[in-house]
Amino acid sequence: MTEAIVARSANLGDACVRDIPRLLSKDEIRDFSQIDSAKFTAAALLEFSLIVAAIWISETWWNPLVYALTVTVVGSRINGLGGLMHDAAHYRAYRNRQLNDFIGEILALPTSASMAGYRNTHFAHHRELNSEKDPDWQRNVGLKEFEFPAPRGSVLMHLMQYLAGLKIGSAFFGFHKNKETRDIPAAVARARLFFFAMLLMASIVLGFWKLILLYWIVPLLTVFLGIRYLRNVAEHYAVEHENVLNESRTVLAPFWERWLIAPWGLNYHLEHHLFPSVPCFRLKELHQLLMTRHPYPEIAHVTHGYFSGLLRDCASSQPEQVATSAS
Repeated sequence: MTEAIVARSANLGDACVRDIPRLLSKDEIRDFSQIDSAKFTAAALLEFSLIVAAIWISETWWNPLVYALTVTVVGSRINGLGGLMHDAAHYRAYRNRQLNDFIGEILALPTSASMAGYRNTHFAHHRELNSEKDPDWQRNVGLKEFEFPAPRGSVLMHLMQYLAGLKIGSAFFGFHKNKETRDIPAAVARARLFFFAMLLMASIVLGFWKLILLYWIVPLLTVFLGIRYLRNVAEHYAVEHENVLNESRTVLAPFWERWLIAPWGLNYHLEHHLFPSVPCFRLKELHQLLMTRHPYPEIAHVTHGYFSGLLRDCASSQPEQVATSAS
């Protein structure tokens, strides 16, 4: 692993280089930043349990409709595991950092990513938010699906292309070709190679390779990528880009949209960028407090619904900026 690359990425931390208004006291930040390892563990076990249950139902009562629903559930739960991995990348899963990173790498496996590599690019994204030095922003430059304003039908068409697996090249391989994403500790790289090699060999020898294809590869390259596209748009596109309080978006959405697209507080993306030390389980509470702190409610970009407010924002040359208290 090259130390020069690491020094430019994860080791520089996740604090934005731009000035952030003093919205919380140090004591409030310290209180909100408390790690809840028991809740994190329960959330991870729930996600894996939902995947296993969905696969069992599909295999027990197989038909095309049940399989399609299973792919949706598995793809969305891979997204959920990715959300929890994201918290671990910010060291918000366990106080013991070795345990935090070990569990984080396990949660990352279904997404195909390495948490260590993700941390490299993600911390750079936090520091250089939506700038030419932001690797996440630069990865999407020139891609038609990230050019706004765009008609609702165009956004939905791009979403369907992701769901159909037609955007694997840019969405999947585009992420993995980044040099910082690939730059991970040698021990992590060897462990990942061993795991995937053993999984491939075992699936062939024991004859469960079809299960891997049907219930991991297909959901990963279709539903998961589709959800990630919609989340990427919601998090940083079709917003004002005038202030750190509207470089990101918070989406207040009904339960089914949060469960499918943004579980574990992923919809509170603006709050996360302002205070990345706050675990996902307390982001809603943080949002409600910030709505009482000037100038947050006046400037913050808060959208209602992914398939309603977000699509309106995408179609508008002047995205709606609605600041109301969370329900």
